[in-house]
Amino acid sequence: MPKRDYYEILGLGKSASQDEIKSAFRNLARKYHPDVNKEPDSEERFKEINEAFMVLSDEEKRSVYDRFGHEGLRSAGGMPDWNTMEQFFSGFGGFSTRQRRNSPRRGEDLFYSITLEFDETASGIDRELEITRDEVCERCSSNGAEPGTSPETCGTCKGRGEVRQVRQTFLGSMVQVAACPECRGAGRVITHRCSSCGGRGYERKSLTKTIPVPAGVDNGTQIRLSGEGQPGTNGGPRGNLYIEIKVKPHKFFRRRKDDVLVDLNINVAQATLGAEVKVPTLNGDEKLTIPSGTQPGKVFKLRNKGIPHLRGSGRGDQMVIINVDIPSRLNSSQHQLFEQLADTLGSEVLPQERSFLDRLKDVLGG
Repeated sequence: MPKRDYYEILGLGKSASQDEIKSAFRNLARKYHPDVNKEPDSEERFKEINEAFMVLSDEEKRSVYDRFGHEGLRSAGGMPDWNTMEQFFSGFGGFSTRQRRNSPRRGEDLFYSITLEFDETASGIDRELEITRDEVCERCSSNGAEPGTSPETCGTCKGRGEVRQVRQTFLGSMVQVAACPECRGAGRVITHRCSSCGGRGYERKSLTKTIPVPAGVDNGTQIRLSGEGQPGTNGGPRGNLYIEIKVKPHKFFRRRKDDVLVDLNINVAQATLGAEVKVPTLNGDEKLTIPSGTQPGKVFKLRNKGIPHLRGSGRGDQMVIINVDIPSRLNSSQHQLFEQLADTLGSEVLPQERSFLDRLKDVLGG
């Protein structure tokens, strides 16, 4: 979505003074702080309000924004850093951030890719993939302490997981709350760390996963395996595992949506007199009747011989595009026959009304 106008976010006009900007920010920040406002989008609104204030309260950034907008700020490297804002506004108005810090958080997603042969996209396949992720340490059962010992309450924050500092700002007294530097917000410290995981509670392990690849996937298709990513924190769920599909080019098949395209070379005699030929498909060779007088660029459709639809039933078609192979060398007998044929055909030439590419686009739908 496009970013909203900073003046609109604060409910101000472009001529607003710095005092008006500070006043609008103060009122909105208190209203939408996530520790006060429990609506689902309050945190995003709070970030949006802070970002608008960080730009409009800085005369240099405001000048760039007024002239060039969001893109101008990006180009000038003036976009606000939310990490900096979050540290500054953490604990705004004395509200604690500990609840959010210690709340369950979903684990990170993992991203891998697998490469398929062209034919495998049509049939579907189960593919084994080796991934590396964190697993619960078997020695300490994820608490990080050596067996026989236990984590201890942090002496710096007394188990709160946070430290507070009162600062005087233009908003008045502000209690800035930050994660305890000793326990990093956990509220406890591990004196005797687990010898297997080093106190992390998790160990990096390689696992082999069977990835069910459905028929119909294409280059760039992404498969999601829910709950197969990194473990969450504070009891949060695991992230997801995403698999990107890469498809090797085929020797002669090409793909257009769920249709398969193949160029077929026939000789002049087959095009002129007609013939029955074999055409390769994803399911083996198929017979195709070439009628007499077939022109270069003629497209024959083999129904339901393409790629299965990834969503829904059925499958695409196979388009056979005819190319008449003109011999570059003739023996004496062939040369004589062509001369005789040329005498009977005459020498008149006519301009073509529509190009081969135009006709091909009509058949293939653009």
